[in-house]
Amino acid sequence: MVAPALLIKTDASARQAWTITASGRGLQGRLQIPGDKSISHRSLMLGALASGETRIKGLLLGEDPRRTAACFRAMGAEISDLEAEWVTVKGLGVGQLQEPVDVLDAGNSGTTLRLMLGLLASHPERFFTVTGDASLRSRPMARVIKPLTAMGAQIWGRNNNRLAPLAIQGQILSPIHYHSPIASAQVKSCILLAGLSIDGDTIVTEPSISRDHSERMLRAFGAHLTVDHGARRVTLHGPSQLQGQTVIVPGDISSAAYWMVAAAIVPDSDLVIENVGVNPTRTGILDALQQMNADITLENSREVTGEPVADIRVRTSQLQACTIGGNLIPRLIDEVPILAVAALFAEGTTRIEDAAELRVKESDRIAVTASQLNHLGASVSELPDGLEIQGGATLTGTDVDSFTDHRIAMSLAIAALRASGATTIHQAEAAAVSYPPFAQTLEQFAL
Repeated sequence: MVAPALLIKTDASARQAWTITASGRGLQGRLQIPGDKSISHRSLMLGALASGETRIKGLLLGEDPRRTAACFRAMGAEISDLEAEWVTVKGLGVGQLQEPVDVLDAGNSGTTLRLMLGLLASHPERFFTVTGDASLRSRPMARVIKPLTAMGAQIWGRNNNRLAPLAIQGQILSPIHYHSPIASAQVKSCILLAGLSIDGDTIVTEPSISRDHSERMLRAFGAHLTVDHGARRVTLHGPSQLQGQTVIVPGDISSAAYWMVAAAIVPDSDLVIENVGVNPTRTGILDALQQMNADITLENSREVTGEPVADIRVRTSQLQACTIGGNLIPRLIDEVPILAVAALFAEGTTRIEDAAELRVKESDRIAVTASQLNHLGASVSELPDGLEIQGGATLTGTDVDSFTDHRIAMSLAIAALRASGATTIHQAEAAAVSYPPFAQTLEQFAL
C-alpha cells in the first residue's frame, strides 16, 4: 500500500502534524491564493473608523484578521460574517470607538495589537486593556509605545512598559515628527492612525521605505497625506475624517512566495499564481529570486483599488547563490524563511544579512529556520542578523517543528517537496494564521 502524499493528524489539543511524502511531479497549472493579510487588517480597521459602510471582497479568512474583526466588534463596529463573499463594516467615525467591557485579545497578530495601540491611545476618557497569545506577549512593544508616549499617550505594560498585556488610558495627543530607528510598517502605521484625531501634522521618517498599504488605504478613505519618497517621510495632516469605501483585496505576495519557490526548485514546474498584489514595497521576494536567476515573469499587470496586481508565472530554474541585505530586507522580511529554502538548491553559498528583526517575530526565525532545515540535512549557519546557506543540498525527511510560526510551517512543507522519504511537520496548524487552505493547495498542486 502506498503511503498518502499528505497525512494530517490532529490531537486532542487541536495541534496538527503534517506528514509529507514528495511525489516528484512538477507544479503545473494556475492557482489562487488567499487575500493579502496586511490589506485585510487595514480594511477592517479603517472601515471601523470610517463614516458609512465599507464593503470588502477577498478578505483573508486567517486567524489574524479574525482577531482584528473581534477587537473592533468589541469596540462597537458592526462587521458582518467574514465568510461572506462581501464583508460589510458599518463604521463609527474617527475617535468614536467605544470602551470595551473586556480585554481585547489580538491572539498571535502583531499587526492587530501594534496598529490598534495608536487608535486606543488617541481616544480620550476611554480605558482599554490588550493582550495576545504567549508568542505575542513576548514580542517587543516599546517600538510603538515610545513614539506614542512622546505624543502624550498613557500606556502601562510588563517589563517596564515593553510587553503585553498593556493598559491604555486614552488621551488628547499632540503631533510629532518621529524618526524611526527601524523601517517598520507597523510602527509607521500606528503613529499615522494616532494622528487621525490630532490637530496638526503627524510625521514619520524611516531609514528605508517600508510597505505602504496604510498610506494608500488612508488616502483612499479620505485622509490627507503627503508622501516624500526621497526623504522616506510620510505626513498625515490631521484631524481627518474617513468615509467608507469598497475594497478589493488582492492575493498576498507573502503567500505566493511559497509557490514561487516551490515551482522554482521542483523539476518540470510551470505555475501561474493569479491575482497577486505586487505593491513595490512588498516585491523584495521577486527581486531576490530574480537575483538568484529564477525564471519569473509578471503577466496581466493591472491596478485594483489603488494596489498594483499581476499574475506571476514561475518555471523550474537553475538557481544561483547571492547576497541579500540592505534596503531589500524590509521589502521581504516575511519571506526570508522560504527564501532560505530556495537557497538550499542554488549553486554556491547564499548570505542573508541585515535581518535581525527576524529574531523577534512569531519565533526567532533565524534560529528556527537554521535548526529545522538542518534537521532535514541542510547546511545553514546562523549569523547575528541573518543566515548563511550552502547550496546543493540533499534533504532527507524527518521530524521538524514549526514552533507555532505559520511561515516556518509552510516553508518546511515546501522544503519537504525536495526531501527523500517522509517529512513530519509538528504544530503545522500555525499555517492557519495567514493561509488556512495551504495544506489542501499543497496536495492539489504538488502531491
